[in-house]
Amino acid sequence: MKIKAVLLVILMGLNTFLIAQEKYKITINLNEVVDDKVMVTCTLPKVTQDEIEFRIPKIVPGTYSIYDFGRFFSDFRAFNKIGEELETELLTDNRILIKNSTELSSVSYWIEDTFDSDKDNFIFEPAGTNIEEGKNFVLNTFGFVGYLQDMKDYIFEVQVDYPNGMYGASSLEKVSINDSSDVFLAANYFDLADGPIMYAVPDTTTFEVGGAQILISIYSPNKVLDPVFVKEQIEPTLKAQYQYLGELPVDRYAFIIYLFDSNPLSGKLGALEHSYSSFFSLPEINPFRLGQVIRDVAAHEFFHILTPLNIHSEEIGDFDFINPRMSKHLWMYEGVTEYASGLAQVKYGEMSMADYLDVILGKITQSRDKFDDSLPFTEMSLHCLDRTKSEYGNVYQKGALIGLALDIRLRELSSGEYGIQDLMRDLAGKYGKAQSFKDEELFDVIASLTFPEIRTFFANYVEGTSPLPYTDILDKVGIRFEPERTESELSLGHISFSVNDIDNRLAIQSVEYMNAFGHQMGYQKGDIIYKFDDVEIDIENYEEEFEAFTGRHQVGDEILAVVLRVNEKGKLKKVKLKAEAIAVDKTTEATLVPIEDPSESQIALRKAWINK
Repeated sequence: MKIKAVLLVILMGLNTFLIAQEKYKITINLNEVVDDKVMVTCTLPKVTQDEIEFRIPKIVPGTYSIYDFGRFFSDFRAFNKIGEELETELLTDNRILIKNSTELSSVSYWIEDTFDSDKDNFIFEPAGTNIEEGKNFVLNTFGFVGYLQDMKDYIFEVQVDYPNGMYGASSLEKVSINDSSDVFLAANYFDLADGPIMYAVPDTTTFEVGGAQILISIYSPNKVLDPVFVKEQIEPTLKAQYQYLGELPVDRYAFIIYLFDSNPLSGKLGALEHSYSSFFSLPEINPFRLGQVIRDVAAHEFFHILTPLNIHSEEIGDFDFINPRMSKHLWMYEGVTEYASGLAQVKYGEMSMADYLDVILGKITQSRDKFDDSLPFTEMSLHCLDRTKSEYGNVYQKGALIGLALDIRLRELSSGEYGIQDLMRDLAGKYGKAQSFKDEELFDVIASLTFPEIRTFFANYVEGTSPLPYTDILDKVGIRFEPERTESELSLGHISFSVNDIDNRLAIQSVEYMNAFGHQMGYQKGDIIYKFDDVEIDIENYEEEFEAFTGRHQVGDEILAVVLRVNEKGKLKKVKLKAEAIAVDKTTEATLVPIEDPSESQIALRKAWINK
């Protein structure tokens, strides 16, 4: 009995401590919308200094763009305990100085949403906010709630008062729920900013994958997208990812999906990842057209439960919302995440090898055609907010290919036993959610966990300017990569043909894109090719003869042809044509196909890589 009594006293004392602990207590009132704005009030922790800044994010994790969310805060006021207003000074869009702050008790302000703002610098909608009275409220919490300078690590308790009949979808912990308000709890500002909330008439479904409860919540103005349909699209992919990871590092996850019935201001579609959720912005179109988009985006965003949730640098672990420091490891945060989202699908039966090779080939082509392939990826990553901003999109192309190349190299060095799956699992075990790695040490850490040769890989292909050797890399797993190539060959004139219905001869259908050789020959639309290069042409032999032509001649040779052309009397007449052979550049598209007779070692490494 004495032991029980002591335990009871301890528990009561702990509860009293938690209740009395200094924290932020925020109220967001969605019941009163004025000029497309809502009011936020916040009771603050005790401040011990004479002046302090109230801060609103300039940038948030996962966006890699400066958005200045403070632009959407207005009529900011600070008060002492008896309701007297304190003097404030606007320093920047995102910093408000509060004077006599030892007396500070609370602040209030109005929030304008970003979805239909007339301000410049449109915010990508998955990072934005929406206030649509009686219909929908999107609360990316960093767009509604700020914090006091150097005081981000206090508890944030957020009460949302909402219209009757709505439901608040979020992965944040709800500690109190009733018909008119929810209370959410976050351990600190980072965790609060990591949890978007969407209020709308409920349109949800739930299911379980690997012990994690999955929520799908949709706002579709015209009800074109059903949560059960979305579940059918993403559940097999999530199960494949569960197999890939072995276990899920989260016990819950929310897919929150907002559909536009008009063009969004940013003109983009996509999603923003969070540790326990992702927020989608998509067009309200036929759901079957959205199906693959939803699968691909969900696969990528869900894999962020691994990184940066459990593997991140100090720049992310202690994120500076005002003066952000970028990490040089976007190759891992976005690139490896993108790579893993496809790898899991092909490895565990949700994608064919042919389809997967098409995905890889597309990324190779995009990374070379649209981005600077010689730019060191670490440099692009460090400066993605400014001078290399235009190269950021390459994280989803070359970033994923770095993951692929690293994976195959690890498999090669370990005789198939160790790949990027194992590496990411080991890094998550070494660090985890609470511990950050030092940005400049990660490559050495990975080399120490794996093989010394991997440090050279990073030096050459991630820190250095060397292009990834796709041909050599893919050959190791029995895949032949033929890069795009341009060759010079003799031209037939760049004309298009059709078959004559009367005698199955070849007729010129169009001369719209005819080149110099065709013009010299004097081809006309409707001409029937009777002879070419002294060989009579018909539907049976034209392909063979045209192909042989390029091997029989060289530039400058005289080429002869005879065509049947309709004269003024409407009759066919033989017309002799001639011109000197000319060469034109012909581009052959890149290809990626399995080698016909792979070696045993290639087969074994491919099996270890993609289980095919």
